[in-house]
Amino acid sequence: QVHLVESGGGLVQAGGSLRLSCAASGRNISNYAMGWFRQGPGKEREFVATIGYTGRFTNYADSVKGRFTISRDNAKNAVYLQMNSLIPEDTAVYYCAQAYSSGLSLKISDYIYWGQGSQVTVSS
Repeated sequence: QVHLVESGGGLVQAGGSLRLSCAASGRNISNYAMGWFRQGPGKEREFVATIGYTGRFTNYADSVKGRFTISRDNAKNAVYLQMNSLIPEDTAVYYCAQAYSSGLSLKISDYIYWGQGSQVTVSS
């Protein structure tokens, strides 16, 4: 069992930046891909970014490509999401998740453990 806790969310103006952190406990996540998803008001949960178990490979949703960067520190059992050039459409609850496998994972069904979410609000 893995317990994931997100932090770093908040209110930011358009054009600003935030860095989300995801701390894992209960088990080492270094052998698994990790991902970030988000769910905006009245919307379904959607894929944002994923990172392979070594951190070498990443994949992003088109809507965040070039603005967001996913990274991990396996020594700290943690994953991060650096969000730059934020726009109001990025407003959502952001979730960290651990995949079933080590490779890049883009679907909700690829993930077994989820955090409770961190609210990000971008004002215009």
